[in-house]
Amino acid sequence: MLPYRDSKLTRIALIVFFILALCYAYYEGRGLILGPSITIDGRAMEVSEPFITIEGAAERINSLTMNGKEITVTEDGVFTERYVLTPGYNRITLAAKDRYGKTTERSIEIVYTPTSTPRIGETAPQSSSTPPVAP
Repeated sequence: MLPYRDSKLTRIALIVFFILALCYAYYEGRGLILGPSITIDGRAMEVSEPFITIEGAAERINSLTMNGKEITVTEDGVFTERYVLTPGYNRITLAAKDRYGKTTERSIEIVYTPTSTPRIGETAPQSSSTPPVAP
């Protein structure tokens, strides 16, 4: 037998080495394990303005799309995108893809209720306190 085989110091050093190797493997592989992530505020809301700004952050991504259109992301993973709403129910889908092909999606549901304002050339309905007189 070799003299270093039964050494407790050798066993401890090997255990520490393998624990460090496992930690490093997790650190390098976390992108593959965790996949992309999207963080946004306000996933459901009701608004009265037709223009909104979608803001959030994305981590471990290769590309980010909003309703199929690619949007830009800073190096820190922050994105800001303006969007025009249609009256009624609107659903905005953000999809992220990482370099390993994993994808994740987040949806924002918005109800746009326009305020009633008179159009150009129209007059606003006026209320009168006296009933109309019949001829």
